[in-house]
Amino acid sequence: MHSRRASLTGLLWLAPAIVILIAFVYLPLVQNFGFATSEWDIYSGTQEFVGAKNFEKLLHDPIFWRSLGNNLLYAVMSIVFQVGGALVIASMVESVRNARVRNSLRVIYFIPSAISITVSGLLFYFIYEPNIGMLNSALGFFGLDALAQPWLGQESTAMLGIIAMSQWQGFGYSALLFTVAIQRIPTELYEAAQLDGVGPFRRFFTITLPLVREMSGLMMIVTISGAFQVFNEVMVMTSGGPNNSTQVLGTWLYRNGFVRNDFGYAAAIAVVIFVLSLGIGLAQLWYTRKRRVEV
Repeated sequence: MHSRRASLTGLLWLAPAIVILIAFVYLPLVQNFGFATSEWDIYSGTQEFVGAKNFEKLLHDPIFWRSLGNNLLYAVMSIVFQVGGALVIASMVESVRNARVRNSLRVIYFIPSAISITVSGLLFYFIYEPNIGMLNSALGFFGLDALAQPWLGQESTAMLGIIAMSQWQGFGYSALLFTVAIQRIPTELYEAAQLDGVGPFRRFFTITLPLVREMSGLMMIVTISGAFQVFNEVMVMTSGGPNNSTQVLGTWLYRNGFVRNDFGYAAAIAVVIFVLSLGIGLAQLWYTRKRRVEV
């Protein structure tokens, strides 16, 4: 009787959060699937059921496929730098014996993450500026004028420039989370390995890497999901240009919904983003749980 009353009390405390979650997350998700099967003019209010027409349109839309490719490139680069690179840096920093130096390094690599994405985008927009920007000026200073170019003004480098800014901005946050995970590893394991003559590289692969697997899985989910939901960076720096070369799914959704007033097609793009994010997240959770390592 007591346990039942405790359960009911817990449900009452959770009820407001559950209602809010249903009203503002799950209900809009279900509604969006309905919008994706219609042609909807939000200004006139007219809405017509068209079935799978919007999804068929996706298959023949070259800009959609280019946007998806940019998101995939963004995801791959984010995994390399914000998961792999951040783990390596966090491991190196935690191996520093001087506490003051170690704490200073943590602050240094975390500072960019404290800057908003919009501010970071504007900052790098001016760094990439072809005439007075810091990047081209630095190349000229070192006698590499031939490498100077309009980084955001040409299709071959614009997307890579945006990705570079994003990795700089988000790297410190990932490294900080890995730092927390590494600190949870018993120091006795490292001491025993060191006494056995195990070098730093082998300690990383045999102790650190397996015991931060859960954090690595979490960061993979967050990083990949974030890569398919990227929006602010592109809008601030290029708005999808030049010639739609930096369009991502989020900006293409925005352009179709709020510029072209094609909300049905925008909803179809949103469905693709949701399905990709959910599928990748579930797959990574399954893999992480399967490979869980107990200390």
